Amino acid sequence: MTGVQHHRVGIIGAGAGGIAAGVRLREAGVEDFVVLEKAGGVGGTWFHNRYPGLQCDIASHLYSFSFEPIWPWSRPYGDGPEIRAYLEHVVDQYGLAPHIRFGTAVTGAAWDDAARVWRVTTAGGEEFAFRALIAGLGMFNELNWPDIPGRDEFTGHAFHSARWDWDHPLAGKRVGVIGSAASAVQFVPEIAEEVARLHLFQRAANWVLPKIDTPYTDEEREHLWANPDEVLARRQQIFDQVDPRITFQDPEAVAMQTRIGLQALEVVEDPEVRRKLTPSVPYGCQRPLVSNRYYPTFNRPDVELVTDAIERITPMGIRTVDGTERTCDTIVFATGFRTTQYLSAISVTGRDGRRLNDAWADGAHAYLGMTTAGFPNLFMLYGPNTNNGSIIYMLEAQVEYVVRHLRWMDDAGLAWIDVVPEVETAYNDALQADMARVGPWSAGNCHNYYWAGGRIVTQWPHSMSEYRRRTEVDDRNAFVFGS
Repeated sequence: MTGVQHHRVGIIGAGAGGIAAGVRLREAGVEDFVVLEKAGGVGGTWFHNRYPGLQCDIASHLYSFSFEPIWPWSRPYGDGPEIRAYLEHVVDQYGLAPHIRFGTAVTGAAWDDAARVWRVTTAGGEEFAFRALIAGLGMFNELNWPDIPGRDEFTGHAFHSARWDWDHPLAGKRVGVIGSAASAVQFVPEIAEEVARLHLFQRAANWVLPKIDTPYTDEEREHLWANPDEVLARRQQIFDQVDPRITFQDPEAVAMQTRIGLQALEVVEDPEVRRKLTPSVPYGCQRPLVSNRYYPTFNRPDVELVTDAIERITPMGIRTVDGTERTCDTIVFATGFRTTQYLSAISVTGRDGRRLNDAWADGAHAYLGMTTAGFPNLFMLYGPNTNNGSIIYMLEAQVEYVVRHLRWMDDAGLAWIDVVPEVETAYNDALQADMARVGPWSAGNCHNYYWAGGRIVTQWPHSMSEYRRRTEVDDRNAFVFGS
């Protein structure tokens, strides 16, 4: 057992946020940092998620770092292995590997007010002391398992889509899929081609729009690789298209997307199935999904859409409230993540022994989604109310903000900074008021993963460019500090 390891900055997680933070720290001349990653490789959610058909729902030219925009994507929407390879490339290109500790799961982080450091412990018994702590865990790290009776009684094979079991082939199997959102939309068309029977259990229909995703030819890939200015132009074009849409404030744009979504449903041949797949909530209530293959899958005779509520999981399959039991060899839980439970996997303790879970008993909240009062020198990436558009763009804005504040601390000889509670409260009160003006989110029949404690805790209600603008403001008066 070694002693306490001291570093200027600690980063939890080697996903996109942790990688961006490492790159910017090095560029700022900060070399005394370490990245603690519980997995055996980089990528975060792109390391763990490996289900068939995995893709990003943001075009790759925008879902990439501005400082490393050129990559030979095989298609407009890169798949999981490509994105993972891209992130591995960034780590190598910017010399981050020596800073990363793989297989290091952080279990606790406690602020030491006397020493002015964060004391971090790991599952392996290591202890670290960091002057500043950057939490890059994001939203998609804690699996969400549905509370369905009988889950432990099932005698077949079951797994979560975010931890796909490739050692369990599905060819010729009767498969039940619970959930019909982002992951199911991608993997269901893939596995439908090999299973004997597929039952998709849908609680609520999502908006699924088509996408332009024709694979690039070798000539096109070579052309883009040789013409970076064209790549940058495409990136800007995508940004200009996406940025105004994510606020759902333009009635004409919302109406157009609604029409496109309804037109996409016309490919479903059975009118009753088409009706069940038609969302009952306004476009934008939930994060819109994109797929060209999802709806046609329901024209297959071996695929069944089930909308009756699940009563329980039985030893042999899944029984719905109408009494029908569907026999399954395998159950795939496509039930997403505990998106509102930020940092819930780690015991985080701030000043005066206050636990973060207690501070957020009424739902997570933070100033600019990054700092919360009573937890000095703690910066969160992809924290509360920062989810919208391309998270890569949002992460870069956050990392620039964090590095600027660390530089301020160094230049001013500060040991700690802590956001003023009243500033954080005023910011979040205004944000919730803005949230209420986003029509689809405030619709009475809108139910999604955004809410906790009666508030929307995941979403950013404005454009990406507005978020960047706010993070670029000199806000030193928003903090109390000491040396």
